[in-house]
Amino acid sequence: MASYQIVSQHPDFIVINKAANVHFHSQDGSAGVVAQVERELNIKLFAVHRLDTPTSGLIILAKSAQAANRFTQMFTQHQVQKYYLALASGKPKKKQGWVIGDMAKSRRSMYKLLRTKENPAITQFFSLSVGEGLRAYLLKPLSGKTHQLRVALASIGVPILGDELYGKHPSDRCYLHAYQLIFNYQDTEYQFSQPPVQGEHFSLGKLPHILQQQWLAPNDLPWPSKS
Repeated sequence: MASYQIVSQHPDFIVINKAANVHFHSQDGSAGVVAQVERELNIKLFAVHRLDTPTSGLIILAKSAQAANRFTQMFTQHQVQKYYLALASGKPKKKQGWVIGDMAKSRRSMYKLLRTKENPAITQFFSLSVGEGLRAYLLKPLSGKTHQLRVALASIGVPILGDELYGKHPSDRCYLHAYQLIFNYQDTEYQFSQPPVQGEHFSLGKLPHILQQQWLAPNDLPWPSKS
């Protein structure tokens, strides 16, 4: 598939759906997804958040420095709700709840979760069985740390399927996808939803039904409270 699709255009920003295994920033002599969109639209774009290379899904790109500053403030003040989907094999230490802890650099460009909570990565999640030995995770990050969701699932014993850095179950892709974005911009409510289209396991088992029924509106779910 193409490295991205444009989901929506606004005078101040665009929303794209990034494919898996596409770099966000340009590197190794190849154009990243932001540079590719700039080239297609012939405009300067400003990144206000990012996705890891193996992660697919929704990204907001601002069309001006002023819009970028507004979105940066919104992200800082947790006024942009982000929801992710992931698949993992095995039985988690807990099926829903919170993962909270500081993060520190580890080996091989990896990060690890610490027991301390001075400036923690915070993630809420639900999970449901979608097939034999496979569970789907609906993830709600309340912070924006590097590799946060990948580390969170690894910390409860279920690294994301196909995650070559943290996982142990090879697959056709890393099964992490930015599924929904919800925010209010200039007194208008926006909600963007993009189910995953890459990855054979995203279309198997019960997940399509779950997305159409139980997880269609993540913002309305009774998210687990802190224990």
